[in-house]
Amino acid sequence: MRRYLFVDDNLEFAENLVEITGDCGAECEMAGGGAEAIEKVRRTRFDAIVTDMRMPGMGGAEVVHEVRRFDPGLPAVVLTAHAGDADLEAARREGLLAVLAKPAPIERLLDLLGAARRDGLLAVVEDDASLLDNLTEALRQRGFAAVTASSVLDTERLGPVRPFAALVDLRLPGGPDGEAVRRLEARFPGIPLLVITAHPATAPIHSRGLFQKPFDTGALLAAVEELHRERVHSP
Repeated sequence: MRRYLFVDDNLEFAENLVEITGDCGAECEMAGGGAEAIEKVRRTRFDAIVTDMRMPGMGGAEVVHEVRRFDPGLPAVVLTAHAGDADLEAARREGLLAVLAKPAPIERLLDLLGAARRDGLLAVVEDDASLLDNLTEALRQRGFAAVTASSVLDTERLGPVRPFAALVDLRLPGGPDGEAVRRLEARFPGIPLLVITAHPATAPIHSRGLFQKPFDTGALLAAVEELHRERVHSP
């Protein structure tokens, strides 16, 4: 049975989500704020956390950051009634599974929670905005979350996370070919890399695969799944 934690200072709203997901067979708990959520995560292993963005004292981005001190692999969804919330950028840097508008689209939320994978965070580095969006959505449908970058410099701004793997384009603005790969390897020593490129190239020495554009998305996702299986079953 999957177990979820809902965090919202609007207890009536949180209770409604607990009831709906509980009726679908999940075991659910709720917290009225960040401090309570942290205590629950310290005691219980959840399959995902769903938190409101704006709450008194500790907002959603800080909640995700703090609970991951105790459970780094916990998937997170943030709900917000403020689409332009300046704090959303900080939340996204935490590697969210999704940001959903309030009131929560229940079917979408249930699909995300049902697919969510523990320790399923990737770094995706690609300067083609359309391809980046397509990749992150395809990953999300399989339960993977992503932190993203679109240039060599952006790889320094991926947030306080530890991805289990990275998808990275060899040629990006801001540096020579392969510079983003080198920076990722320096920042996350030993991280498995899947390299994508539109240009003739050989795979970097430490990469786990090279995908020439236009690539088979299914094959790329299968490679991601294999890396995740290795991560989950590693000692």
